[in-house]
This record gives sequence, structure tokens and C-alpha cells, in this order.
Amino acid sequence: MRPSLSRRQFLDRIVFGGASVASVPRLAATDSEKLQVMTVLGPIPVEEMGVTLTHEHVLVDFIGADKISRDRYDTADAFAKILPHLRRVRDLGCRTLVECTPAYIGRDAALLQRLSKASGLHLLTNTGYYGAADNKFLPKHAFTESVEQLTARWIAEWREGIEGTGIRPGFIKIGVGGETLSELHRKLVRAAARTHLATGLVIASHTGPARLALEELALLRGEGVDASAFIWVHAQAESDQMACLRVAEQGAWVSFDGYGPDETARYVEVAKSLRGKGRLRQLLLSHDAGWYRPGEPDGGEFRPFDSLFKTLLPAFKEAGFSAAEIDQIMVRNPQSAFGVRIRRV
Repeated sequence: MRPSLSRRQFLDRIVFGGASVASVPRLAATDSEKLQVMTVLGPIPVEEMGVTLTHEHVLVDFIGADKISRDRYDTADAFAKILPHLRRVRDLGCRTLVECTPAYIGRDAALLQRLSKASGLHLLTNTGYYGAADNKFLPKHAFTESVEQLTARWIAEWREGIEGTGIRPGFIKIGVGGETLSELHRKLVRAAARTHLATGLVIASHTGPARLALEELALLRGEGVDASAFIWVHAQAESDQMACLRVAEQGAWVSFDGYGPDETARYVEVAKSLRGKGRLRQLLLSHDAGWYRPGEPDGGEFRPFDSLFKTLLPAFKEAGFSAAEIDQIMVRNPQSAFGVRIRRV
């Protein structure tokens, strides 16, 4: 087992580029090095992220990896449908939106870049593969390639950009499922771990139940990855609040990212529970909303990204959360989760 580094210790050793971690010296204080986040328009200081929605979608295509194609939608139509929703949430105070659609399920980095320029929002996209939903969204090579081969693919997107666009990912997105992790899903987790060690990018894993999150954390530890590099996506699917605390106590990010107005009381109680245990600094909030749906008339029904601003944050204030605590959740936590150290070149 490799010795585990804290995420901050590891990030201090990251350089943007092709060198391996072992060959990269600790950057000197005089180097042009800042904690940044990689957006679809390039790196920005984390201080510019502002209020951040950490798990949303602008376009998702559920046709399956074997049938997915950009020909299934008109980019101009999708752009026109999505843009007003991004402008609306920016008007509500959001400054950064993390777009969590993986490859082979509708990731379109070039469209995100256009939307970012037009909306004024910072947008993040991802590298990695989604193995949930019975592996329907995994490409054929994911079943046969080794951990090392998958890792090389994902690192290449960080170093060279996605699909020839030059747009780099701001995090790693994977998906797992089942009663326990299959060998295939364990391979995805290990590839994500090794991609993190080569890039510093945080791992956001569509997970659900705490039992799977704990399995993932054990695998990450075995690869030498600190729990602070792991976002437990869809933690709201776990009904046992004590299980949420157990994952948080290991140092992982707990992402309650399926918010709707009918969930207000539960989300407030979860935040209170984490605050009571000194773990508010590990909570992430979002809607898992959107999105344009290829194959449906006019792109289908688009659920906006506004409920959190209109309902949940006022409810936090009414429940006694201070402005500083709300800022911790919506601003500083995303900065800590997604920030990496990048040398400007």
C-alpha cells in the first residue's frame, strides 16, 4: 500500500503539463503558482469561482454508448434552449456551474465553451467514465482495457484537451452502482485514483449508498489517495444520516446534489448535523438539474437551476445559519474541492 498524502500536500507538487508527479519538484514561492480551477475557458484563480453549483447538467443523452452521436441534436437548438437557464442562475448570484455529464452520455465541451462565453458563467467539464445504470454508458474499450490504459486516456484529456478542442477537464467524473462494487467498477475507481495522482483533479463519483462510498474510499486509500480528493455524489440517496457522518469523518466531500423544494427540511437538517460535528466544511449542494435531451421534441423539459437560491438558502438563513456558514458551503467548499495548483506557462 502506498503512503497516503493529504490532498493539499499532493497539490503542492502538481504542475500543469506532461511530467510525472515523481519528476516534478516542489514549486518555489517565486514561481507563478496559484490555487486555480480549470474551466472550459482555461484556468482561473479559485477566488473567482464565487457561488458555485457543484453538480448540474446542460445536456444528457441516455441513448447508450453504442448509439450516441453528436448528430442526434442540433448544437444551435441546444444552445438556444440552455442559455436562458444559465443567464437566469447567474442573475440569482451563481458564478460557477460544474457540468457533470461524462463522455458517452452527452459531454460536449465545445458547446459548454460557447455557453460559458455567452452566459458569463464559469463552467467546468470532466474526464472519466460512467459505469452506473448497468454499464450502458461505458464504451466497449472500457470493458477490456486495463487500469493503466484507462488512466492514460483520462490523463491525455488533461494534458492535451478533450476531443481535439483543447478544452481541459476540471475534475474526474465516474459512476458506480450495485450492491457492491464489481471488478469493472473497481477498475474505474482505480483509474480515477491514478488520474488524480497525475493531475490533482478531484474525483466526483456518482455513488448513492454509503456502503459503496466506503468501498470506494478503501480503494482510494490503497492507491495512496487521500479522502479529501473524493466527492460522494448523490449522498442524499442514503437515508441513514449517521452513515453520511461516517463518510464525512473519513474526510470525503458529502454532496447533497438532488435538491428540489420538497427536500428543504431534510437538507437543512443534514447541514445542521454536519455543522454539529464540525463537518460543514465538507458539504456540497446542488440540484442535479437541467437538461437538454436529444431525441425529445424541443429538447424535452428543462428543470431550471434556481430552487436552491429561491428556497433552500433562505431556509438556511431562517434556520440560524450565518452568512459566513452559507458562504462556507456555497463558495469556500467548492474552492477547496475543485482547486488545483497549476503553473502558468
